[in-house]
Amino acid sequence: MHDVRLNSILDNDFYKITMQNAVVKLFPGSIVKYEFINRGKHQFPEGFDAALREAVNKMAELKLTKDEKKFMAKTCPYIDLPYLDFLEGYHYDPSEVKIIQNGSDLSVIVEGLWYRTILWEVPLLALISELHYEMNHMERDSNEVVMSKTIEKAESLARLGVNFAEFGTRRRHSYKVQNLVVEALTQNKQSTFIGSSNVHFAMKYGVKPIGTHAHEWFMFHAAEYGFKMANELALEHWVDVYRGDLGVALSDTYTTDVFFQQFDKKFAKLFDGVRHDSGDPFEFTDKTVAHYEKNGINPLFKYIIFSDALNLEKVEEITNYCKGKIGISFGIGTNLTNDVGLKPMNIVMKLIGVQAPNQDWIPTVKLSDEHGKYTGDPKMIELAKEFLRIKD
Repeated sequence: MHDVRLNSILDNDFYKITMQNAVVKLFPGSIVKYEFINRGKHQFPEGFDAALREAVNKMAELKLTKDEKKFMAKTCPYIDLPYLDFLEGYHYDPSEVKIIQNGSDLSVIVEGLWYRTILWEVPLLALISELHYEMNHMERDSNEVVMSKTIEKAESLARLGVNFAEFGTRRRHSYKVQNLVVEALTQNKQSTFIGSSNVHFAMKYGVKPIGTHAHEWFMFHAAEYGFKMANELALEHWVDVYRGDLGVALSDTYTTDVFFQQFDKKFAKLFDGVRHDSGDPFEFTDKTVAHYEKNGINPLFKYIIFSDALNLEKVEEITNYCKGKIGISFGIGTNLTNDVGLKPMNIVMKLIGVQAPNQDWIPTVKLSDEHGKYTGDPKMIELAKEFLRIKD
């Protein structure tokens, strides 16, 4: 019996909520499929599937509370009341999640209506991570060490004078560790900590929930409308729903070069900035600055959010490189919520298919700016590269 569970329906990344709001409005009939990808080839102990199933089944009991609804309405005015009413009536349906263990291999597939299944990914990864450490009896650093490490990092970031958010829900060591981390980050009033991607912790500690959209938003559009139209229509639909709010565009789903071909003057002016999530951060900075300048926009009025496997050294290098060129901010994940003396897991969950009107599955792919991060059906990856003229 393992008492690993989610404590709130808002214990999720904010971009899942913002995307769900958009999906409810624009794609209420779309059916999709997600798959767990064990990038780190982790071994799962016997009985892991049953423990995960138990935690997933408990999620059906979660409901949006009145206080949570009030917090959302007050903090996120760009999310309208009909959606909050929908979220109040929403509950997880565990039958959408298939869990199979074969020896030490784990398979997790989520399938169903996109507007319903979109919330599963982050909590499932968080539960898999927490159960992995618990069931393998791995001892983490003490609470005091976790807190003091976090405070040291916050002080270093404050000295650099850079704003940063905590983005670590999906690969956290555990709920307890993430709680300690956000508590530590909110203790120092001089801190440059600006918020958390986790809506539950943002509410608990009175900070801003941070996030816009994820790769799946663009991957879905590619399956629905074709690779050439994916970036443009994904951004256009985002603007239709949010009218200029939540203005950070994710740039690397089909490589940054392809993205900037479609991120024209209209989008460049309308969006506050872009998010870097793969590839060389310095190269990306140069490309972004050049793109704004080419469109007659002062890059110092725009910003890049860096969120790719960050640690303090990387943050410092990027900060020094970007000084005087463009605004910057950082989303730090695993280095905050899973720096506990154990090896963090390398796990993801990806959108792998969208159902066509004739019931066939259209595979989805993500190319990113690093070949190692390409995900999806190999044939479809080749097709995307051909369509988008991407050379290796």
